[in-house]
Amino acid sequence: MNRDREPRRAAPSPARRAAPVGRFHPDPRVGLSGEQVRQRVQQGLHNGISGIKTKTEGQIIRENVFTFFNILNFALAAAVILVGSFRSAVFLGVIFANIFIGSFQSIRAKRTLDKLSIVSAPKAAVLREGVKKGIPVEQVVLDDILVLSAGNQICSDAIVSAGECEVNESLITGESDPILKRPGDSLLSGSFVVSGSVHAQVEHVGAENYATKIAGDAKYIKKRNSEIMDSIDRIVKWVGFGILPIGALLFWKQFFVLGDTLQNSVVSTTAAMVGMIPEGLVLLVSVCFAVSVVKLSARKTLVRDLYCVETLARVDTLCLDKTGTITEGTMQVDELVPFAGVSEQDMAAALSALVSNLSDGNPTSLAIQERFPEPSPWRARDLVPFSSARKWSGAFFPGRGSYVMGAGEFILGDGFFAIREQVEGYSQQGQRVLLLARSPQPFADKELPEKLELMGLVLLSDKIRREAPRTLRYFADQGVDLKVISGDNAVTVAHIARKAGLENADKYVDATTLRTEEDIRRAVSEYSVFGRVTPQQKLSFVKALKAQGHTVAMTGDGVNDVLALKEADCSIAMASGSDAARTVSSLVLLDSNFASMPVVVQEGRRSINNLQRSSALFLSKTIFSALIAVLFIFINYSYPFQPVQQTLISTLTIGTPSFILALEPNKERLRGKFILNVIRQSIPAALTMTANIVLLCALSEPLGLSNPDMSTLAVILTCLTGFIMLFKVSTPFNGLRGALFGVLLSGFVASLLFLRDFFALTNLTMPMLIALAPMLLFAIVMMLALLHFVDHIIANAQSPLRQLGKRKGRRHKPH
Repeated sequence: MNRDREPRRAAPSPARRAAPVGRFHPDPRVGLSGEQVRQRVQQGLHNGISGIKTKTEGQIIRENVFTFFNILNFALAAAVILVGSFRSAVFLGVIFANIFIGSFQSIRAKRTLDKLSIVSAPKAAVLREGVKKGIPVEQVVLDDILVLSAGNQICSDAIVSAGECEVNESLITGESDPILKRPGDSLLSGSFVVSGSVHAQVEHVGAENYATKIAGDAKYIKKRNSEIMDSIDRIVKWVGFGILPIGALLFWKQFFVLGDTLQNSVVSTTAAMVGMIPEGLVLLVSVCFAVSVVKLSARKTLVRDLYCVETLARVDTLCLDKTGTITEGTMQVDELVPFAGVSEQDMAAALSALVSNLSDGNPTSLAIQERFPEPSPWRARDLVPFSSARKWSGAFFPGRGSYVMGAGEFILGDGFFAIREQVEGYSQQGQRVLLLARSPQPFADKELPEKLELMGLVLLSDKIRREAPRTLRYFADQGVDLKVISGDNAVTVAHIARKAGLENADKYVDATTLRTEEDIRRAVSEYSVFGRVTPQQKLSFVKALKAQGHTVAMTGDGVNDVLALKEADCSIAMASGSDAARTVSSLVLLDSNFASMPVVVQEGRRSINNLQRSSALFLSKTIFSALIAVLFIFINYSYPFQPVQQTLISTLTIGTPSFILALEPNKERLRGKFILNVIRQSIPAALTMTANIVLLCALSEPLGLSNPDMSTLAVILTCLTGFIMLFKVSTPFNGLRGALFGVLLSGFVASLLFLRDFFALTNLTMPMLIALAPMLLFAIVMMLALLHFVDHIIANAQSPLRQLGKRKGRRHKPH
């Protein structure tokens, strides 16, 4: 890698060409003046707005108020009020409740997102007028002097003005070897300082930054990935297409054919149309996912895409970036291998002395410091700090001699051949190998001393995250195929994956051997560990997996991951990674803890499983209302419901239970397609309710039932069928579901006894009781029969798909 390369500059905008900007040349010890900063801000030469852009509270309220169905409901309410039936407009209470709940939850989720965005916003240290200041990254301006030390991420392309440091550019290139930077060298945005400290003058800001230009290819609008919302959008479209013509025909039939009064015709038509509107369905989905946002925020997980929790719960292939996901990004000492005549205690004393006296902050030195934390009594006279050019560091201790540690081939030169085979054996196991040597002679101008004696080898490896094995095991147990992808050596990555518990870590490949699209398609099916992967290849891997029918999630933290993160169905970034990775990702783990992933999956399952149950309640009412509305266009009876009665039915059997059931815990595995699962539960209830009304019409003349009697029986039968449906979706019962069912059923009985006049219900007469008993029995038998029939039909329809899924699972499941 060429450390002196210059980032390719973006073509200047027309405005920039018209008015060239002069450069300031501040003193690296002083920085820009306040006036110079103000000038740069006025010129727009700063990093610009960053973070998450959320809707305003006004926009959220408007979106919840001005929906197609809300406007239709307001129009229907105005119609019944104009004809004098004020009681029939009570359904507006449900609409206002929906607006309030939806706005409240969405605003609550927005405020949570805004707070988390502020907390996770990156900061930069700059010198201005000789004072060191911590400012938000977006306020960094062109020619600012950045103060950078070990652990800092470089927020803008810059030129080193003073000092010396080593930089890890793995977030840009995927390669983790540090690169030495001296005055005049370029620093690329998105990279990290691993040792040393420098003052650097900002060279590019905003869109001209190297990392921003790399991420530019990811700036496209990504199609929403939500099976639930796609299904509900189709339902809403079908209902919206049919509701107006059906309502118009029903009014025509009531008013012109049956000769009913204008008031009754308007009220009946309004009742039919209100029944067809799934007024709470879209709201229910939004509320459920908004609650997920708030819940996950408490687990330090920032949800940037409302529907990604659903997508992650459906994922069958998870691509993992090694660094930051499986490993901590730090090293650990595995073993000391002393040569003949040297003990482990001798090596330990020397290593402890070296790290106690040297100020190296690279991962290797930090790992040795962690292994030998006690300060050494040895005091060095001469120090040679580590550098990428030398590949070694050392110290001279009076009376003890010089001690050197580093890469064997750089310390021994041609003499490395004697231990090459042993070193390569350890390297092939995925370990980094350092040589420890000593000499009685001091250093000469930071050159290696003569008469070096070999003491032994220090074996290091990437430190595996403590929670990684448990998390990998969780996904494997859930049938998720795991792919580990890295820019490091394939053998090293495979060894780390094996230590982390990946069962098929022995199936690895060097991505430099994958030259064609066919090679990539074959490799993503056959292998689970990929090394030396380029950013473009990561993107190709995700595309190939999606083309094979997989739902793909990807974790990453670097700019080199951005394209693949954007393409994945669900993308997860670590907060400790680059701004670009966080910006394009669906989820950001604020504590950079991979162990949060199972929690997100479980939250997605809770949302989807509960939404399926609740959506079935809404859809059964919509299908039933549409069927009887069409039916009553053609039969010689008045529509049996009033809007206030529809409100009673919806509140007790749909609205209240759906919102409560949608928010309870649920960790069941996902099974089948959302729309098929909803239809499986809603069709039997809708058809049973419709059959009840048809049978009621047939019995009305023999039993001499009046229109109010028919309306009362229709309400009772529809409500009781709704309770049968609620019983089915609530099974198996727990304390919450049992209490909910009992309270709602009691509420229905209380309404029949004490609120008959308000809901336009009559007293039960003997002919009504004679009709009610057999019809209720008929409803139960028909409901059970239809449930069995629909299950059988859907199971047969899904059987070929299940067999295909099993064959795919056998091909792709880890062994």
